Amino acid sequence: MSRPLARAELVAWARLARTPRIGPISFHRLIARFRTPAAALEALPRLARGEPLAPARASDVERELDRLEAMGARLVASCEPDYPPLLKQIDPPPPVIAARGRLDLAQRRTVALVGAREASAAGLTLARDIARELGAMDFVIVSGLARGVDAAAHRASLDTGTIAVLAGGLDNPYPPQNLALHEEIAAQGLVLSEAPLGAIARARDFPRRNHIISGLSLGVVVIEAALRSGSLITARAAAEQNRDVMAAPGSPLDPRARGANALIKAGAALVEDAADIASHLGAAPRALRAAAAPRLAHIDEASEPIDDAKLSRLARLLSPTPIHLNALARSAGMNLGDVAAALVELELAGRAASLPGGFAALPRAAFEN
Repeated sequence: MSRPLARAELVAWARLARTPRIGPISFHRLIARFRTPAAALEALPRLARGEPLAPARASDVERELDRLEAMGARLVASCEPDYPPLLKQIDPPPPVIAARGRLDLAQRRTVALVGAREASAAGLTLARDIARELGAMDFVIVSGLARGVDAAAHRASLDTGTIAVLAGGLDNPYPPQNLALHEEIAAQGLVLSEAPLGAIARARDFPRRNHIISGLSLGVVVIEAALRSGSLITARAAAEQNRDVMAAPGSPLDPRARGANALIKAGAALVEDAADIASHLGAAPRALRAAAAPRLAHIDEASEPIDDAKLSRLARLLSPTPIHLNALARSAGMNLGDVAAALVELELAGRAASLPGGFAALPRAAFEN
């Protein structure tokens, strides 16, 4: 399905997406099973088997839509035609994002520039030069509005196109030092957030924000990053999403360069300027049409909840180590469709976690982002 949603449909879509214990994977499985968010919402009580679930209230979503409209923003569902095409390709795409500014920028060639918050003067200069030169080549710059490299890249690409991705709601940009920059981007570029209005960014929200940054981009360029940093999370997400990973080398004496240097050792492309990046991505523009929707096991629209015996059998097979659904189906002696349906019910009951790439594990598994 790829069509604009009527307001009532969008409200139901957002309510389902923001139901506790329904992550993006379970959301898309529920849509595949019940075809509409309204039907999925109606089925939740029986699928949860008595576990209390509280979907977002329709009145709260309606109020949010009104507030977004007042600030010149909107919610965009992943099934809608103007949803960012590269983001739609990741597995799974965020079911709904809030957008303020020029949504058309996400239809163009995009490159993410990320790096240290406490960047060196050389790192900041390199970020500005690369962002400015890529903008002149008709690339749009994507980053996370953080201090340091992110802010430098955004400022240098304001005139040619820049996209900022927030970890909190559109009305709670972080850090506060970049509030003026946030407003400039909203006026000239594009600000995106998966979080509802009013949400304040927490530490656990930034990895998901980083996945969206890489998902929006043809490739990710790292400029100065410590060995344990959000920039490396973005690079790892890019690799998982089959995006290009590039890094600018730095002095081995500078701890801020160790992360980028480690990426190069691991196979990331070494880049020194915008020409290197453009050459690596290819001179010809890539088609930015949306790929086919992430592959979901087919589940009959009329299928009933999985019986208790099958649920228990599947739950016993899960561990903190992620296992692919194909292997899980073989071990459980179940067909793939039943496994996918059962995982939704186990997740609603807080007994399983669905992971990207068709994997599952126990809740709060070590590998869950």
